[in-house]
Amino acid sequence: MVVEGLVTQPIDEVSIKGYLSQLSKTIDMVELIEPVTHQSPMYGWAGWIHWETSGAHFYAWDTPRLFFSVDVYACKPFSAQAVVELTTEWFGATTVEYKEF
Repeated sequence: MVVEGLVTQPIDEVSIKGYLSQLSKTIDMVELIEPVTHQSPMYGWAGWIHWETSGAHFYAWDTPRLFFSVDVYACKPFSAQAVVELTTEWFGATTVEYKEF
């Protein structure tokens, strides 16, 4: 699943780590490690979490616009609607698009 959206404020490391941990709980995934993040001096933040049944990647751009993208990979079923709702609310997204695969 991919979820992408626009926000009105830059997304920081603390928000990404909190989001990835909450995402794990929301869709009942077992965390194998705490979320890992990295900041690009040119674009923004990236984050990743490893689950027993796969993981998720998160990307937040500051330029050229405030934008995020979440890739959720899972070997067990989960609620796509729960992911969209959490993501929209957590980041206060003004626009969200998603696609299930």
